[in-house]
Amino acid sequence: MESTRQKKVSRQLLKDLSEILQLKGRDLIGTSLVSVTVVRISPDLSIARVYISVFGTEDKEALLAKMNQQSYAIRKKLGERIRNQMRKVPELKFFLDDSVDYSQQIEDLLK
Repeated sequence: MESTRQKKVSRQLLKDLSEILQLKGRDLIGTSLVSVTVVRISPDLSIARVYISVFGTEDKEALLAKMNQQSYAIRKKLGERIRNQMRKVPELKFFLDDSVDYSQQIEDLLK
């Protein structure tokens, strides 16, 4: 069960990470469209699990690996945005959100 603090921090991180990837994403990860869908944060606010949807590329795993390699740069940009709100910037771990693919698969099966 998430606490109120975790929910607030998750929403703020989702908003800030979305803006970072929108503005600086081309420099960090290339031309693929990356959308942040969910951010789940640990109870001690030290680790953030970021779930992303990827469009415009066939090799999603390679893009995910590239994002995990660039997590330091993304974390640094995130720290510049939230430095007045949080003491410690959480460590970022990126995961693929396959809910869109799963819903498409279900929709195809129903047809």
